[in-house]
Amino acid sequence: MCNQTTNVTLDPCGDDDTLQVPLAVSYSIIFILGLVGNLVALWVFFCVHSKKNSVRVFLINIAFADLLLVVCLPFRILYHSQGDKWNLDPTLCKVVGHLFYMNMYISITLLGLISVDRYFKIHQSVGMQRKLCSTKLSFALCAIVWIVPACIISVMVLSKNDSPHVGRCFHYKKLDETKWKAYINMCMVVLFWLVFISLMMSYGKIALKLLRTSQANPDLPNSTRYTRTAKKSFFILFLFCICFVPYHVVRVFYIKTQITDTSCFWMCVADKTNEVALLFSALNSCLDPVMYFLLSSSVRKEVLRLVNNDCTKITEHQEHVRTSVPENLKCRNVF
Repeated sequence: MCNQTTNVTLDPCGDDDTLQVPLAVSYSIIFILGLVGNLVALWVFFCVHSKKNSVRVFLINIAFADLLLVVCLPFRILYHSQGDKWNLDPTLCKVVGHLFYMNMYISITLLGLISVDRYFKIHQSVGMQRKLCSTKLSFALCAIVWIVPACIISVMVLSKNDSPHVGRCFHYKKLDETKWKAYINMCMVVLFWLVFISLMMSYGKIALKLLRTSQANPDLPNSTRYTRTAKKSFFILFLFCICFVPYHVVRVFYIKTQITDTSCFWMCVADKTNEVALLFSALNSCLDPVMYFLLSSSVRKEVLRLVNNDCTKITEHQEHVRTSVPENLKCRNVF
């Protein structure tokens, strides 16, 4: 079985359906939570008036990227639920697959820009803050972050060297004849680790700065606020460690098996491990709304207002039921 080129290229694990149901169920849950969370966040960002700043611009773009990624998930759910069979247009498979990865790396880049933005806001003078953390600069950076990947994805989708296989999608593929795609994928891995290193350095220095400030001035009313700010900032680092680090550790090994002679066993290991790690990457679209709640005061206030309104309505309903029951009992006693 391993000496057949088609089996090695398309499915190194043979007819193994171990992950089909778990992937379909997991992606369904991520789709629902991610769709609701990011739609609510965008509604708050655009419908609730709040002061515009650089972080808010980045958060809006992350919400859009997450929303586009979530829209790709029903196709993966359909594919896995049908036994890893693709019954739609083969070109649509290429579009959906590349859009998924494009929006994932857009989110990664924007999260890195938020860390740099927060670093400059804490460490630089007021004048430098206005230049480096201005809203116009944020819009320009976001435009670049969208345009560059869109151009790269367009080239990959229109490439004739990568004809999609009929009946298959989101599957393991050897890249012997299109090694340039492997090099692009490796560049994305390098980009991730550069962003991750910048995150570590930025938030490390932010935490150190806030710690020194709170220790030097323990009587200041903002001392406790510095601690809360540091904890909120580290949530982004937590997102990276949970969602993206496992995938990009596996990705190096996965790409290596695509461009070198590898046994069926190790290709199967790379394929399954990549699928599980990719699931954690998609989970980021559900956790990002929590980040919006922590970093955006407008989102936090609106969500708390909605929750308080719902609690008030429930309390009023319970009070109405409690007070109305004795009256009903009295009526029954009369008759």
